[in-house]
Amino acid sequence: MDFKRENFSSGAPLEEKVGYSRVVKVGPLVHVGGTTSVQSDGSVFGVDDGYAQTKFILEKIEKNLKKAGAALKDVTKVKMYAVDMARSSEYIKAYSEFFKEIKPLFTLVGIDELNRKTQLLEIEVDAFII
Repeated sequence: MDFKRENFSSGAPLEEKVGYSRVVKVGPLVHVGGTTSVQSDGSVFGVDDGYAQTKFILEKIEKNLKKAGAALKDVTKVKMYAVDMARSSEYIKAYSEFFKEIKPLFTLVGIDELNRKTQLLEIEVDAFII
């Protein structure tokens, strides 16, 4: 099989500077790289609110999936990296609003820190377009 690779940008300046894509699609596989609650103006959305940050991130991911022709229903795996595991119920509440019926694989991992102190989590997803 000959699968074409497509890279998609979110428009974040670091993507070009560092050399990475927000979304990579190869054939029916779509990978969305680590996405945080940083807004287009560089500020962090939902400071000190795990639910708000999770929801904001998943909405960003949904928009980026659409660029590659995918949708939330195509998501097969979600990886969430959180700096404050005491807030896990906040993250899971927002996550469930998007994925309760879809039921992809789900991993929530506690980490020491992210790029900015006010970021609570980063999320990656994989999807398969049928």
